[in-house]
Amino acid sequence: MKTGYLTVIFALACAACTPRFYPPKVDVPDDYLYGEGFPRDTAALASDWWRLFGDTVLDNLVQRALENNRDVAVAASRVEEARQNLGVVRAQFLPQVGIGVTAEGEYTPQTKIVQTYAVEPSLSWEIALFGQLRNAKRAARAQIASSEWALRGVRLSLAAEVATTYFTLLEYERDLAIARRSCTLRRESAALIDSMFRYGMSDGVALEQARSLVYTAEADIPQYERAVKQTRLSLDILLGETPQAADSTGAGLRLLVDRHPADIPVGLPSELLERRPDIMEARYDMLQAAAEAGVARGARFPSIALTAKGGIASNSIKGLTAANPWAWDALGSLTQPLFAFGKLRRSELAAMERYTQAAKTYEQTVLTAFADVEKALVAIATYRGQAERYCELVVSNDRIATMTQALYRSGLSDYLDVIDAERSLYQSQMSHVNLVVQQYINYVTLCKALGGGWVAAVQN
Repeated sequence: MKTGYLTVIFALACAACTPRFYPPKVDVPDDYLYGEGFPRDTAALASDWWRLFGDTVLDNLVQRALENNRDVAVAASRVEEARQNLGVVRAQFLPQVGIGVTAEGEYTPQTKIVQTYAVEPSLSWEIALFGQLRNAKRAARAQIASSEWALRGVRLSLAAEVATTYFTLLEYERDLAIARRSCTLRRESAALIDSMFRYGMSDGVALEQARSLVYTAEADIPQYERAVKQTRLSLDILLGETPQAADSTGAGLRLLVDRHPADIPVGLPSELLERRPDIMEARYDMLQAAAEAGVARGARFPSIALTAKGGIASNSIKGLTAANPWAWDALGSLTQPLFAFGKLRRSELAAMERYTQAAKTYEQTVLTAFADVEKALVAIATYRGQAERYCELVVSNDRIATMTQALYRSGLSDYLDVIDAERSLYQSQMSHVNLVVQQYINYVTLCKALGGGWVAAVQN
């Protein structure tokens, strides 16, 4: 493991006016601890990473969500707001031009009514000498970049949530299918036991046990029906659409059989710092805070104020157009703050603390990002093994259930053995479906942890 020192260098107008910033530091590992077996090709994962599942239904759902979701629209609006704010910042340091129009009337017994009209254009310009303009523009540009990466983060999180919800929906639909099939088989078994009971080939206890299995299966069906409907509603919200029956059939059902999606190239940990949206957002938040601290420090130093005013005056409106000479004056002043009860100094210190907070947030975001990737890698490796073992368990339990039924019909086994075999098969089937779907969700989590496709991010 090597230690990477991530130092932010800010060039201000005057070295004497440059605040001393805390350089954020994080430990950047050479490789992922649990990344063995995953490719390192950094150019292989496109921004539309969800297509690696090969499910056209999922592709359509994600596209609809990215187009219609309100959270994405809000994030896009914040980007535009930040861009407009840059223009506002620039305008603050440009000459301000105005015009005043006055009309006055004065009455005295001697002069009667005296009317005066005046038109007075004015020009004012405060020139910051110690980097306020430069730093204000840097802060505004950093805000734009931060909001752009925040938008990418919202899009990434939305796509991941849609995929996760979609796979969860597939899980509940498959659970419902298993529950219905199990109920059908148990009804057939109960009918057989009832027939055997009528002919004296079975006792009443076995019949009631068979009916109990039917009741249990029938009671399970509503909970999965409820889960399917509620998950579909959750998916509709993500799509930004009114509640409706979301598409969830077709290629998606095939994914439950294929438990091994294409492996994702994880790249190197150092590359994560340049492509993960939340890290880049935190980075630009830190740059913005540093620039704002520079603005606060520059406010403690002198500034030049230039003002000019001129105009024409007359006792009548018509006289304003006469060829009278203009009257004007100009003033230039150098202003140095002297005593403001510590306001400017405390404003600078507060700005420095905001920078320190942003730097610490950046460090924590990086650490969390590394942990997210490692957790996803561990989950993929372990859930894969579990899913494989449960697949074998389902096959074994199915054979046991079949043989137990045959032994009971031949009078060589008790019906309790049949019940145990049926329950074991049912539970293993449900667990297997959960593990398979969880495996796909783990791949979604890994894509999100890696930044959701870094080719577009690097190029942009």
